Amino acid sequence: MDNISIIILSAGKGTRMKSELPKVMHRVAGREMVNMVIDEAKKLNPKNITLVVSPEMEIFYDKIKNEHKNQQIDFIIQNERKGTGHAVSCTMSTFNDNKKLHKKVLILYGDTPLISHKTLEKMLQKIDDFSLCLLSFDDEKENAYGRLVINNSGHLEKIVEFKDANEIEKKIALCNSGVVAVDGDALPHLLSQIKNNNSAQEFYLTDIVAIADNQGLKCTFIKTNIAEVLGVNSRVELANIEKIKQKQIRQKMMENGVTLVSPKTVHFNFDTEIAQDTIIHPHVVFGSAVKIASNVEIKSFCHIEGAHIQKNAVIGPFARIRPQSEIHENVHIGNFVEIKKSQIAKNSKINHLSYIGDSEIGENTNIGAGTITCNYDGFNKFKTKIGDNVFIGSNSALVAPVEIKNGAIIGAGSVITKNVENDDLAVSRTSQTNISKGAVKFRKSKSSKKND
Repeated sequence: MDNISIIILSAGKGTRMKSELPKVMHRVAGREMVNMVIDEAKKLNPKNITLVVSPEMEIFYDKIKNEHKNQQIDFIIQNERKGTGHAVSCTMSTFNDNKKLHKKVLILYGDTPLISHKTLEKMLQKIDDFSLCLLSFDDEKENAYGRLVINNSGHLEKIVEFKDANEIEKKIALCNSGVVAVDGDALPHLLSQIKNNNSAQEFYLTDIVAIADNQGLKCTFIKTNIAEVLGVNSRVELANIEKIKQKQIRQKMMENGVTLVSPKTVHFNFDTEIAQDTIIHPHVVFGSAVKIASNVEIKSFCHIEGAHIQKNAVIGPFARIRPQSEIHENVHIGNFVEIKKSQIAKNSKINHLSYIGDSEIGENTNIGAGTITCNYDGFNKFKTKIGDNVFIGSNSALVAPVEIKNGAIIGAGSVITKNVENDDLAVSRTSQTNISKGAVKFRKSKSSKKND
């Protein structure tokens, strides 16, 4: 579809969110809600996308554009919030020879992040035969959504906002999502006819249904499930959307061949990529930009973000893999190990209680328990290089910048401040002194002082 324009209404204050951050910039599965809507809109190949925003959104223009570099996105500020009809009207003057309002227009909402492009495609197809198509859903429970009034022949006559509905209309189960597909040739005229003679004194976009019906234009609707069109106006509703999105991602992961031992306890980011035959144990959190190859095992209580993990690696339990980390084939990262901005080559092991930061570790290398790369001097970060077939003894501190070359061995408890050459053995400890019966003397000394 290349003859469509998309308008996304994103100027709501979100007062109930109690946040200085604009409502549509709050995240679901690590993705801003408005960007989630744009992601789906882009799949329709629109000529242009226009966001109607509040003045507070100006500082986010570049961020949003950078997220969608191959899509033309324009911003219109709605200084006065006079309703959805007024918001769409604000965009009309911007459509000209250079930015044409196309035959098919979609009107979406920046705080309805679960909308699917497949549903939107169905709506746009209706505009081949109708002037307007509304997205609706059935809900028998009490709610404040507008109601669709359908005549005996199944024709959509009007939308009644809940606050303006009578008792009979409030009992209608067919509810309005607010999402509209409309004939671009008819839209400007329909908008010009909207009045604000309602209890809120706002210009309702939904009034264009009755206006179109009165002018003899054909209006219709399609149904979807309520989850797809849920909006966000509070932190509670945001959490509910997060719950639904996480369930969707988990379902997709399992369908693609990923084993989730306890699905409800695993938290994904919107861009998490995991290949088949990987096993994810309970209570694992994935941050942004994680890519995991096949046959990897992620054990319980791991936190992974910004990392690439190659096939047959084993991670955890209780491991933290931080951004810009590359974990190669057959690597073992064990319990209470933190990896940050480091390359771990294949077949190497870091099994216990270690911090590896700003490092390069070669193949078949073993990092003993309690090893720390001292990469920061309080002012700058420095790099540690460890070669192939190296053995680092337990409780070692490697003070960067330092290089430990192939085949070297570091004695346990060493503080390494100088480079170690190929196949060298490096030990850095103070000499041990054993005092005969010293423990007995020490206890007697402490006991006599206690009795004084």
